[in-house]
Amino acid sequence: MTNALSPLQHNCCLFADDRSNTMPISKQSAAWADQIPASQPHDHLSILLRIADALDRIAPKPLEHADLLTFPGYAWDGAEGSLDPVPEIDHVPLSALVGIEPQKEAVLSNLRGFIAGVQANHMLLWGARGTGKSSLTKAVHAQLTKEARGRLALVEVPREHIGTLGKLLQQLATIDRCFLLFCDDLSFDEGDAGYKSLKAILDGGIRGCPKNILLAVTSNRRHLLRRDMIENERSTAIHASEAVEEKVSLADRFGLSLGFYNASADDYMAMVKGHLGELASSMDEEELALEADNWARQRGARSGRVAVQFARHVATQQAHLP
Repeated sequence: MTNALSPLQHNCCLFADDRSNTMPISKQSAAWADQIPASQPHDHLSILLRIADALDRIAPKPLEHADLLTFPGYAWDGAEGSLDPVPEIDHVPLSALVGIEPQKEAVLSNLRGFIAGVQANHMLLWGARGTGKSSLTKAVHAQLTKEARGRLALVEVPREHIGTLGKLLQQLATIDRCFLLFCDDLSFDEGDAGYKSLKAILDGGIRGCPKNILLAVTSNRRHLLRRDMIENERSTAIHASEAVEEKVSLADRFGLSLGFYNASADDYMAMVKGHLGELASSMDEEELALEADNWARQRGARSGRVAVQFARHVATQQAHLP
C-alpha cells in the first residue's frame, strides 16, 4: 500500500524534478505560491521558498548566447547538460603533420565548405593509434579559426555522453555560429546502444542534424565496432547479413571516411625534425636518425605521436647539456 504525498512533499517534488521549465526556480516558487491553499500553514510556504532558493543557487547556469560566440572550444557535459568553455585548445601546427597530405586536404576542404554554408559531410577518421587523427582535427580547427576569425567552434563530446547528443544539438541549433562536434577514440562494445542515437543524428532521424553542426569522430576501428562483435553477429543471427548490416551501417553514414596508417621511415623522420625545429639542425643527422628509429622500434610503430614523444625526449636531454 502506497502512502499519498502530503501537500508539502508534493510541492517539494515539483521543485526538485521539474527541470524542463526554463523559468528560474526562485521565480517559479513565487508563481506556485499563489496556488497554495490559504489553509496551509505559513511556515510550509517559508520552507518551500527556502528550498527553491537553495536549488536555484546550485542549479548549473546555461551559457548565454554571447558566451557561445566567444570561445574557440567547449567541453560538453551530457550529465549536467552544460557546455564548459575552453579558452585555448591544445594543438600542434598543421605544418608538423607530415605524411597525411591527402587526409589534410580533404578535412580542410570539407570544413571550409561547411563554414561557407555548403552542406558538408560528417567525418570519420579511422586507423592505427597515434597516426594523427585527433591531431589533424584540432590542427585544422586552429587553422580555420584564423582564416574565418572564430566562425568555427570545436565542441568535445566524451564517448560516454554520445547518448545525450540530442540535447546538445538543441542548445546549438539556434546559435549563429558553426560547431564541429569532436568525439575522440569512439567505439562501441557489446550491448552498447549508443550507436543508435548517433546513427539517427547522422542520417535517418526525422529531425536530422542542424545545418550549423558537423560531426568529426576518430576511432581505431573502421566500423566503430570490434571485429569479434561483427563475427558474433554473423554466427548467432537468424539473418546474419542483416544483423551485421545494422551494426556496420553506422560507419557508412559518415560522408567522409578517411584512413590513417603508420608512417614511412622518411615521413617519420620529417615529423621528428618538424617537431624539433631549429634544434634538429644543431644535431648530427645520422645519430638523430638512429636514435629516432630505436625509439620507434621500442614502441612498435612509426607515428606522429611517437615522433612528438621522441622530440620531447631529445629536447629535455639537450636542455641539460652544458
